[in-house]
Amino acid sequence: MLPTTSVNSRSHGNGALSPRDAARHTAGAKRYKYLRRLFHFRQMDFEFALWQMLYLFTSPQRVYRNFHYRKQTKDQWARDDPAFLVLLSIWLCVSTVGFGFVLDMGFFETIKLLLWVVFIDCVGVGLLIATLMWFISNKYLVKQQNRDYDVEWGYAFDVHLNAFYPLLVILHFIQLFFINYVIISDSVIGYFLGNTLWLIAIGYYIYVTFLGYSALPFLKNTAILLYPFALLILIYLISLACGWNFTKMLCSFYKYRVK
Repeated sequence: MLPTTSVNSRSHGNGALSPRDAARHTAGAKRYKYLRRLFHFRQMDFEFALWQMLYLFTSPQRVYRNFHYRKQTKDQWARDDPAFLVLLSIWLCVSTVGFGFVLDMGFFETIKLLLWVVFIDCVGVGLLIATLMWFISNKYLVKQQNRDYDVEWGYAFDVHLNAFYPLLVILHFIQLFFINYVIISDSVIGYFLGNTLWLIAIGYYIYVTFLGYSALPFLKNTAILLYPFALLILIYLISLACGWNFTKMLCSFYKYRVK
């Protein structure tokens, strides 16, 4: 789960890690420790995870400053505590059930929707995005003078989870209060409000992702991760001009998938 590895860190007299330290700092060892804590709720810091969720909305920079602190104290950037993942999973389930209720789905349809959102929208798309960003950052963003460092896949997935949470709250919670009465209507206000919420949600995803990679001091030119904003705004303006309703399209797609 280490986002960085360095051949110069924690060296001994011969310039290499001792076998015991090397074993503790392997990705496999970190992954084992992380997964093992999933079954020990008393070892999870849910209060701190809630703090992170709050500040991902109000001040996401503070969340990534804490990642710096973790690197200094535990020699890793990525989370070693699965509490954030557990709370995100609970929130995902609750919000999806609410979505199914608003769309007037039955029990089994809601379960199908929940499985789709969890394993496709969150995990499946997350694995794809994390892998893509892991490849791009290591291939094009690592500074030449710091080739001893690399962005590991675990940190890339952590960044995705950070960015996905605000998107989830905006589209699967805030939007629920307006879907039936405003957004899916055929009025201009309906698709304007719905598409604006999509603009804010995806824009926030892009911004939090940018913060995640710009927090790594061995990466360069991370500002290019903000370039998709231009395409996002262009699509938003075109959607308003053409009367596209993204939320209505999503609801129709969800209903089609759970049949």
